[in-house]
Amino acid sequence: MKIEKIFTAQAKAKGGRDGHVTTNNNVLTIDLSTPKEMGGPGKTGATNPEQLFAAGYAACFEGALGVAARQAKVQLQEVTIEAFIGFGKAEDGGYGISADLHINLPGFEQAQAEELVEAAHGICPYSRATKGNIEVTLNTTTNA
Repeated sequence: MKIEKIFTAQAKAKGGRDGHVTTNNNVLTIDLSTPKEMGGPGKTGATNPEQLFAAGYAACFEGALGVAARQAKVQLQEVTIEAFIGFGKAEDGGYGISADLHINLPGFEQAQAEELVEAAHGICPYSRATKGNIEVTLNTTTNA
């Protein structure tokens, strides 16, 4: 898929999963550490690529949800998105990730909330990038 770029994010990693990541504007400069569950040191105060992916996906999905809501001419209130990114061995012997998104849309009927979430899933660049590549599960609730 070809896109007309309107923005390019830039980050530099050094040292891999136990290294350091810095964005070109130096707003994000953070140490990385492989989680203990994956055989790493799990250093306090450090993050990992899966947590960074989860943060980006959750934020991007909420933005897409806002677009879907505007298109449907409805107002969102106090939306929360939690992204759980799983890491594990793939069937082909390599490694892969999965994504479980928990989306809470208070003030909506369940069916309408699910329609908005599906629309957002079609809009969100992270969802579009992962479509057919990783397992993505959408869990929609309407708790106040």
